[in-house]
Amino acid sequence: MTSDAGRGWDSDLETFRNTEARAIIERLSAFVRDASEAQVRAWKDAVPPLQREASELIEQGEPGAATDQHTILEYQLPLDSRRPDVVLLVHGAVVVLELKGKEEATQADLDQAAAYARDLRCYHRDCEHVPVHAVLVPMRMKGRAPRRQGVFICGPDALDDLISQLDRSADRRRIPRDRFLEDEAYRPLPTLVQAARELFQHNALRRVKTAAASTDPACERIASIIRHAAATKSRHLVLLSGVPGAGKTLVGLQTVHAHWLDDLAVPRKDGKPTVPAVFLSGNGPLVEVLQYELRAVGDGRTFVRPVKDYVERYSRRADLVPPEHVLVFDEAQRAWDAEYVRHKHEKPSKSEPEHFIEFAQRIPDWCVVVGLIGGGQEIHVGEEGGLGQWRSAVEGAGHAQAWSVHAPPTMRPIFEGMQGSFNACAELNLERELRFHLTKDVHRFVAGVVDGVPAHESRRVAETLLAGGLQLRITRDLARAQSYLRERFDGDPNARFGLVASSRDRDLTRFRVYNDFQSTKRVHAGPWYGEEESAPGRQSCRLLQDCMTEFGTQGLELDGALLAWGTDFMMERGSWSDAKARGFRKGGPQPRDRMQLRRNAYRVLLTRGRSVCVVFVPELAELDETHRYLVDSGFVELA
Repeated sequence: MTSDAGRGWDSDLETFRNTEARAIIERLSAFVRDASEAQVRAWKDAVPPLQREASELIEQGEPGAATDQHTILEYQLPLDSRRPDVVLLVHGAVVVLELKGKEEATQADLDQAAAYARDLRCYHRDCEHVPVHAVLVPMRMKGRAPRRQGVFICGPDALDDLISQLDRSADRRRIPRDRFLEDEAYRPLPTLVQAARELFQHNALRRVKTAAASTDPACERIASIIRHAAATKSRHLVLLSGVPGAGKTLVGLQTVHAHWLDDLAVPRKDGKPTVPAVFLSGNGPLVEVLQYELRAVGDGRTFVRPVKDYVERYSRRADLVPPEHVLVFDEAQRAWDAEYVRHKHEKPSKSEPEHFIEFAQRIPDWCVVVGLIGGGQEIHVGEEGGLGQWRSAVEGAGHAQAWSVHAPPTMRPIFEGMQGSFNACAELNLERELRFHLTKDVHRFVAGVVDGVPAHESRRVAETLLAGGLQLRITRDLARAQSYLRERFDGDPNARFGLVASSRDRDLTRFRVYNDFQSTKRVHAGPWYGEEESAPGRQSCRLLQDCMTEFGTQGLELDGALLAWGTDFMMERGSWSDAKARGFRKGGPQPRDRMQLRRNAYRVLLTRGRSVCVVFVPELAELDETHRYLVDSGFVELA
């Protein structure tokens, strides 16, 4: 627990040098009120050496320069639970020091230091155009070690030389300490759950400039279509596409919970609808997690609803009219085809797109159906019908010519020649990945891996991801992977890291990865994603015990994902094979393309970790080639 001050200590370099160490440690202890004895000892060990290095840095610098250089200890990142040990503001540069009471650096230590620098670069207003350096300081080390993965490594005795040599902004622009410490200066991208909570409580979402630049045009285009529909009493289908992690779900949630929608609703017999828009998802775990997280701040069940329940209700009677004007359908590319709807509802039925268009046509005066489309995300049997189902749904409607379709230009071939109108809108395609702290090309790297492209091609992309801050790790030792993640997120109680695996693997249970149906059925998504290790039931993902499959992770995210690679997707003589994958239930619907479902499952599993993806490959001879391929593709071995 911390106070509201935002940092334990801040001063110019000269004041830091001249203040008694005891006084600084008292300030730090007052700030971190629940500091352990080990933490206080660490401060006692660290502050005097840091003061000596500050003195040497002052002596090396120009006269008076020390008052323009600043030291910040235990900086509480706004809207975050983490505190970098030391932040130095030197002429035209920001230096983040991560102090460890060790002689040598571990991979987890390096990745933790790198993450602080990455987040300041991404989300701090004053770090956008200046160098931000990550420095790992093992306090029992002497001298300097070679730079590793973008992180400088040195003992406290060498800090002054290192800092004096670091790159700085060409104009040597001074960063005022007070400006740097302003709460609004640091605006991290929220997780999906955090964003949902903010929208639910405040009807608004924190503004992250870089992320907003990516999603605002889509929000504005959809808002314009909705206003036009209300003004002209017309019907519209909007399809928003995007790469995994681009913010499609956030755009949908923002659309549904926009305050101006209330003014557009048409009165019904019983007055205006209380909720003019609804967010519907066929992703059961996503619905469960959001409703679980929002239970403490209101009725989360009204915030997001299951598609299956909605279809069940309005398909019973043709005279039932939805109370909303705007229907947002998350993961619309995964809409069930007619055969699978019939299988699930146990009666003759239409496809989900046909149902939604029919429901929307019952709504008086005007309506807008918004489908959120993610490529390569179809993982269930019955989801392979594709976007053509939406065209068939519109053309099969009683008044097809009354519908206008708005979609990215790439979808023109699907809707060309249809009744009604097609409007190509470039804003309806989200190409920038936000989930991974704005690191680019994650989807391209993952697509290359699951498609089995030559490893050297993926490796070139992986190198840019590693430089951008996404940490790709691999090991054949499950305990080592678990230890790494616990150390990597040490001191970050809000971080979520967990074990994920494919549902179709047959062998992982031998390695204490319980991905079988009976085991995963007992795991509830709400507590798994939301609770601490000590919570009743002990189902927290942070325990790294219970496993989630592709069905429990799609559309959701973790800070760190531990992916246990199964024998259902093995590299054999240079190509992926699903020969050992668990089969589908006899008598039920069968997949059109088994291998594509496996590729999509691993595509989902490989893109769950916002900061870290650790792959555990069991010590099975038949997975040796898979391990080599992933290492050659750019995953870094955990030593």
